Amino acid sequence: MYEIERADGVASEKAVLVRVILNGQAAGDDPLDEITGLAQTAGAQVVSGLVQRRDVPDVTTYLGKGKVDELKSLVAHHDADVVLFDNELAPSQTRNLEKAVGVKVLDRTELILDIFAGSARTYEARLAVELAQLEYSLPRLKRMWTHLSRIKAGIGMRGPGEKQIEEDRRLVEKRIHELRSELYQIERRKERLVASRGDRLTVSLVGYTNAGKSTLMNALTGAGVYAADKLFATLDTRTRKWMLPSWGPVLLSDTVGFIRDLPHGLIASFKATLEEARQADLLLHVADAANPAVLDQISAVYEVLRELGIEEKDTLLVLNQIDRLADRSELAKVQRRYPNAVPISARTGEGLDKLHAAASAALSRSFVDLDVETSVANGKLLAYLAAHGEILDRKYDGDRALIHVRIPQRHLGPLYQSGTTFRPHPQFAAVPDGEAERAAAPIEEVA
Repeated sequence: MYEIERADGVASEKAVLVRVILNGQAAGDDPLDEITGLAQTAGAQVVSGLVQRRDVPDVTTYLGKGKVDELKSLVAHHDADVVLFDNELAPSQTRNLEKAVGVKVLDRTELILDIFAGSARTYEARLAVELAQLEYSLPRLKRMWTHLSRIKAGIGMRGPGEKQIEEDRRLVEKRIHELRSELYQIERRKERLVASRGDRLTVSLVGYTNAGKSTLMNALTGAGVYAADKLFATLDTRTRKWMLPSWGPVLLSDTVGFIRDLPHGLIASFKATLEEARQADLLLHVADAANPAVLDQISAVYEVLRELGIEEKDTLLVLNQIDRLADRSELAKVQRRYPNAVPISARTGEGLDKLHAAASAALSRSFVDLDVETSVANGKLLAYLAAHGEILDRKYDGDRALIHVRIPQRHLGPLYQSGTTFRPHPQFAAVPDGEAERAAAPIEEVA
């Protein structure tokens, strides 16, 4: 068996994959499917795999003793370089496994961090990944210095290995503090940037990694952003203008993909990147309808949204990649659980018209379309409407102006307090419940 070279010219490491399925966990048709995708994205050559079902992990090695022996045989037989676990291991479990099998052992978190490190392009993303890596490695420094374990400390002095661990710990803690401070400043700038768009409609794409979010963004905006059939192809937020038919321009943002058991450190580190999703008027939750584990992936995304504190935000589920479904009855199963989901293919364009209509309807729930009649000399009101709403049409009759404006309901207060006549636009019935009569009544002029 020959070794595959990665894009950077480094020989690909041969990897044995391991997954322990604990009691109550869903396994899917292929329990190693996701860890295989992660390994290949990281540049590994998968040579074998091992699955074990357990009620609880073994405290010492996560795997049972018999499976550890089987793993050791697999590593030796395939001359493997690394063992990749689809589970999160404690530092002691990693050390014990490495001693038992004789090669390095990486858990799911460390593998995902490695992929993020290779995919980070912007300064902000690189800082976020470095912070997550250092926070992960801090309690594992001793493992990194096991090659010094033969050096013993005499009476009155510590071994140089122990001393180096403490020095490294201080350096790592200092760097973590620096990164947190720098990312905090980036978060504040990002919050101000997103807040400055408060008067513009924003829609954010969220979803499981490799669900086709970037492909959908290209289909909707023609942005030409990077899209690839691999996990975590996008780590940085991109925002483009989306001309939503029957609505007008909105800002559409693509975000980092989520994944089952996404490391908590990564969620915290990428807080600035995820700010777009936090502040969006609407979330488009993109799911891969062709993936056999689509229901589990949808649940995993909702769990991450809960961690971010935005699970109650208005969300539209988009079932992408239906062109890859050999049997559309599988799509019906998903739609029975999520009847309001919109099936589409970002690649072929199928269903995009339905997505446009559903997104417009969702956005309309928080906006009103009004005809506002005022004096052409009422510059304060005209400026307010332009600043906080979207002017769709203007008509003038002598010294009177009739403005067709789409405006968030939260900005209606000053209109109620003004002396301006305004009423729902005939084409729309989007006024707050019980407020139609009030909206049509003339009130005092804005000074």
